[in-house]
Amino acid sequence: MSSLKIDRIELHEFTFEMPDMGKDASGFNLVYRKGSSHRSNSHALRILTNEGVAGEYVGGGSVSTTQIRAVAGQLLGRDPLQRESIYNDVKRALRKYDKMGMGPLDIALWDLAGKYHGASVTTLLGGWKTSLPCYASTYHGDRNGGLDTPQAFADFALECRRMGYPAFKIHGWCDDYDVREEVATIKAVRAAVGPDMDLMVDPASVPTTFLDALKIGRACDEAGFLWLEDPYRDTGISQHGHRKLRQLIRTPILATEHVRGLEQHVDFMATESTDLVRVDPEYDGGITGAMKIAHAAEGFGLDVEIHAPGPAQRHVMASIRNTNYYEMALVHPLAAAHGHAPVYTCGYQDGLHAVDSRGQVTVPTGLGLGVSYDWEYIMAHRIGGRSYP
Repeated sequence: MSSLKIDRIELHEFTFEMPDMGKDASGFNLVYRKGSSHRSNSHALRILTNEGVAGEYVGGGSVSTTQIRAVAGQLLGRDPLQRESIYNDVKRALRKYDKMGMGPLDIALWDLAGKYHGASVTTLLGGWKTSLPCYASTYHGDRNGGLDTPQAFADFALECRRMGYPAFKIHGWCDDYDVREEVATIKAVRAAVGPDMDLMVDPASVPTTFLDALKIGRACDEAGFLWLEDPYRDTGISQHGHRKLRQLIRTPILATEHVRGLEQHVDFMATESTDLVRVDPEYDGGITGAMKIAHAAEGFGLDVEIHAPGPAQRHVMASIRNTNYYEMALVHPLAAAHGHAPVYTCGYQDGLHAVDSRGQVTVPTGLGLGVSYDWEYIMAHRIGGRSYP
């Protein structure tokens, strides 16, 4: 047991602007809107110790922050290197909730551990990959002159292929949703890029009926898509529904983005309700939780696909065998904003143009997460927060 102890935890909420972005008619999805600006919030977490070493993470949302507040005081005095013990205690403490607060805490503890041991998170995990192939993951379709037609998606897929991306994922429309338009987009994108680019579609649980999901799935079959994700309005949680859909289409289904934790993911695997397993270190109990799910999937002979971009995601992907693509989200042919605050001082970046000519990104090699945050920017844009004690 080390003499290292947590003596302070800081939470900071801050705001940043996203140019040329706004909400669609539903009010829930960000879409391209030329000349508009959307103000978004992010959160920064810092875990400080009695020996001066600190763990940091920028990410999470208001739900995770609320849950962190519920448990932060109980972590004071704990050994931050005992991540497994903290994981299980926080999991129990948040058992009545969705446990979203676990992710940022655990990621910050891994960052702290890397700095304490003088190693990157990838090294601590036994990882070996130095670069990761990406897929371009689009913003939702809009009605504003951006991704506003099937042909616009097809043209953007071609642009991404020319940039080096080996794969492309469609997020279709929520406004004026029409399954015929979704099917037309699937066919148009495949026709544009030819047979060699991997293609995926994520209707994001917008289709209202099982039969609409079936129509989309059969279009994916015809177009040779790599996967179909969150296909209908069950919101990605019905094991029975996903299993029935799997029996009727050939395209692999990617589920579990919207169920939390190891056991729920294993239930989807054991009931043959998904072909591929979605995991996110921010959503699924941090790096500790994500690795548990990845190894469980490996035992079932399944691949996991990492949700969203970020330093924690890169370290997890670099350290597991059974995964394929890094999600470069969210991208658009006209909007530069990709949904993430400009908080890095080390050159780290995600976004449409962050890939190299092969469509890949590198894994950070510095200590911990391997990134440095712009705390001057964060504090200058701070709108709330709390410290413990």
